[in-house]
Amino acid sequence: MDLPVMPPISPMLAKAVPTIPDIGHVEPKWDGFRTIIFRDGDEVVLGSRNEKPMTRYFPELVESIKANTPERCVLDGEIVVVAGDRLDFDALQQRIHPAESRVRLLAGQTPASFVAFDVLALGDDDLMHTPLRDRRSRLLDALGDAEAPIHVTPATGDLELARQWFTQFEGAGLDGVVAKPLDGTYQPDKRTMFKVKHTRTADCVVAGFRWHKTGGVVGSLLLGLWTDDGRLQHVGVAASFPMARRKTLVDELAPLRAEDLSQHPWGDWADQSAHGDKRMPGAVSRWNASKDLSFVPLRPELVVEVGYDHMEGDRFRHTAQFKRWRPDRDPATCTYEQLEEPVNFRLSEILTPRV
Repeated sequence: MDLPVMPPISPMLAKAVPTIPDIGHVEPKWDGFRTIIFRDGDEVVLGSRNEKPMTRYFPELVESIKANTPERCVLDGEIVVVAGDRLDFDALQQRIHPAESRVRLLAGQTPASFVAFDVLALGDDDLMHTPLRDRRSRLLDALGDAEAPIHVTPATGDLELARQWFTQFEGAGLDGVVAKPLDGTYQPDKRTMFKVKHTRTADCVVAGFRWHKTGGVVGSLLLGLWTDDGRLQHVGVAASFPMARRKTLVDELAPLRAEDLSQHPWGDWADQSAHGDKRMPGAVSRWNASKDLSFVPLRPELVVEVGYDHMEGDRFRHTAQFKRWRPDRDPATCTYEQLEEPVNFRLSEILTPRV
């Protein structure tokens, strides 16, 4: 491989802001794996955010890249999996598997797509020092004839339309918008873009905790919501605490420790067959099989208010943010009914137009 921009490259990043800035260019924020594609003829490398190649996990995408991109190019974008008419991040996570046979099976069952939103090189041209307005034009020209599953993200300079996108596109599984300065150059690993994500709160039952990796202090609170059929579904964790607070939490949670796991709502976490495809707190990490995901069960009597951006299936998509304890709240009332429903929107309406 001999390109003007060679792997590995850290992608340019975005910092969170509360409102969409009016700086001339806004795109949907895709919920997938950030990926920089390096293609030199038949050689294709899919570089990840941590700069480790993901090429082996998406063989079907490699073939689509060869069929739909210029012979020599470097593209920045997102790998996503489309299920029906929305994104499916859970299915995308399943694609990262050590077994070659499983990789091939999933490539057929849940094929991936690539949504391009920037170009770093074309032919012999290094475009990283070129302003975004020109890179965008080159990207549209380069992928003008591309067909699914290779796409170019829509973009707009209309702030009002961007606000509509922010509300509507969540219904298709996207998680906000990204604003970029039109005169900005490509700056790896620098937060020169601006992301706006949905922020919401929910009252959850605290049904356990995990120890911090350093030992002796609380690492994360395990959160649950009651389902209509009376199950306490594990919905995620709250984990962002200062070290001093992690130490005091140990004593605060001690009176709630459940010694008899058989009486706990998650007492059967070790029996994978007991909960089918539902994720439980003690499941093995897909990303690190050696990671200890065991937990300390707590009687489900404590309620916490947390902040979250959006749901992925029946779970919080990202780590929730601790807001406050809710001693006034009955744990039995912490159900899915409190969660805000996003506007229903079809993914095909986002990927089809070129703005």
